[in-house]
Amino acid sequence: MKISGFTMVKNAGKLYYPIKESIASILDIVDEFVVALGDCDPDDNTRELILSLGSPKIRIIDTVWDTEKYPRGMENAHQTDIAKAECTGDWLFYLQADEAVHEKYHSEIKEKCTKYLNDDRVEGFLFKYIHFWGDYDHYQHEHGWYPSEIRIVRNKKDIHSWKSAQSFRRIPNFDGLNYRIKEGTYKLGVKKLDAYIYHYGWVRPPKLMTKKSASLNKIHSNKVDENDFEKPKNFDYGPMLRYPEFKGSHPKVMKDWMNTMDWKDELDYSYKSNKKERGWDRKKLKKQILTWIENKLLGGKKLFTTKNYKLVK
Repeated sequence: MKISGFTMVKNAGKLYYPIKESIASILDIVDEFVVALGDCDPDDNTRELILSLGSPKIRIIDTVWDTEKYPRGMENAHQTDIAKAECTGDWLFYLQADEAVHEKYHSEIKEKCTKYLNDDRVEGFLFKYIHFWGDYDHYQHEHGWYPSEIRIVRNKKDIHSWKSAQSFRRIPNFDGLNYRIKEGTYKLGVKKLDAYIYHYGWVRPPKLMTKKSASLNKIHSNKVDENDFEKPKNFDYGPMLRYPEFKGSHPKVMKDWMNTMDWKDELDYSYKSNKKERGWDRKKLKKQILTWIENKLLGGKKLFTTKNYKLVK
């Protein structure tokens, strides 16, 4: 059995993505790791960060992004597909540049990949998620955050990245352009893994969080306030004590990265918000009610979530 890791990335260095740590978090359990590296800005050091791992398993594919040809975030899926097409493994393990896997889950992952290698009903594996928020000690628990996602798929040509690369679908006779197509597509049959993806996409210095959000807006809608790049305001994470405290451990490869955190004094470690100052905190009543029900009555179970998969029993 062979497992390929793969990802796509652009401007990870300047936008504070832990790309090096992300790749390193699964290097021990993959036979190769393919990176679709976009045309980064001149002041970005993503390539150097990746190469600093010094692993012969890593293979970089240079790409050029075209958000006009692939609008509404579909360039993310296109770039993911470029990396996927270069993989040679039986199973393909996808990580986005702000995701990592704790080493304590490695044995579970390899065991299940081996167990279901010859079971054609199983087209992929579903991971649970922890979405860290503001710092490395708190995480999101509000309604609307996806609780799980497909991150390992079989190496089949008709399995493609979908929408803005959050998930995967089987798309026979794919035209190579419309990654948001629904008609004629099929949800993958998956098995749940007792493992988490640690998502660090919302743990950044507040000004860089604003830049990252602006970058995503540009990819998804091509609309952006240039001031968010040139003179970014501090992103408001809100009152941090409203979010659950994370009491577990982080992947060991994240240690040095986490030690660079220097923005705690820019966060608000209180519970009560000032709504006059925080437009961000004016949530819709429906979302507030659903969040309360999910966390107080349902033990964290999410309501009305989109499940882009079929569980295999």
